[in-house]
Amino acid sequence: MEKTYLVLLLTFLITTFNNAQDSGGRFSGYMFGDYYYVVNNHDQSLIDLHGYQFRRIYFTYDYNIDNAWSTRLRLEMSNEFGEDQAIKISPFVKDAYLKYKTGLQSIILGISPTPTWKTVEKTWGYRSVEKTPLDLQKMGSSRDFGLAAHGYFNSSKTFGYSVMFSNGSSNKQEIDKGKSGMVSLRWKPNNEFIFEVYGDYADKVGATDWITLQGFAAYVSKNFRVGLQYANQTREIDEATSDNFNIVSAFFTGKINQNFGYLLRADKMFEANPKGEEIAFIPFSKDAASTLLILGLDWTLIKEVSLIPNIEYVLYDKTDLGETIENDMFARLTFFWKFK
Repeated sequence: MEKTYLVLLLTFLITTFNNAQDSGGRFSGYMFGDYYYVVNNHDQSLIDLHGYQFRRIYFTYDYNIDNAWSTRLRLEMSNEFGEDQAIKISPFVKDAYLKYKTGLQSIILGISPTPTWKTVEKTWGYRSVEKTPLDLQKMGSSRDFGLAAHGYFNSSKTFGYSVMFSNGSSNKQEIDKGKSGMVSLRWKPNNEFIFEVYGDYADKVGATDWITLQGFAAYVSKNFRVGLQYANQTREIDEATSDNFNIVSAFFTGKINQNFGYLLRADKMFEANPKGEEIAFIPFSKDAASTLLILGLDWTLIKEVSLIPNIEYVLYDKTDLGETIENDMFARLTFFWKFK
């Protein structure tokens, strides 16, 4: 109840402030969810589970203080998948930052997007259907609290960069001494090709640090997009040992006509994900490597509204003990709309 009052009060204050301004403020947001049906699953208790769900609701306020300074406040409401309990949709702060822009360079202070999969997600274009691979497999965070810089090395904007020094606690309260550093370098030689290399170091409690390296390449045209991604992550267990995770992903999306499009994607996780069962909406087995296949059809009813019937199918390798795991299959009708 207190969260509800907080959101209502915040909305009222922002609206009042916005109405008092001549210009510079803007509300926007979007929502997406599904009607889902669990056709098959490695967890037998989930089979035949079905129903409606909102996976994300965003409500954003952007304000231009002047030509150089701007700020953003974004609230997110999400409903995590849980087979043994009903979870209410809960609001929290997704973005809260101050931005200074001069020429081709920007500096951001606050809770803001990390460069970990920002380019990949924008190019993939179907966050409403599924997260990008590192996001889905809990190998990083989309937000962090810290200082970030984004920009270009040249006036033609073919060489770009993003750097971030942050708490390493996502948008949660900082409770340890460790920090994170992230660097992304992008090359866009023309309007079609995109290349990016990325690396980060997360100083975690004790000898449990994470190091992530990623490469991404894509071709984007008016009628289709194709992308290829490889990532490697090393997670320390103690001073002498560590785990290594590798993932390769490829996607192909395109337009059939003005109202219909299609999407195909395959993610290969070469090692079992120990956090697999914690993945929201599509829990993975933590006992075996996996391949995720996504197939969907995008029906754009109007510019801001889409219905996307899709199937997510997870195939599992045999476990280290040679055991076979039942594959997963989720059938969904995803709905998506946005407002400005």
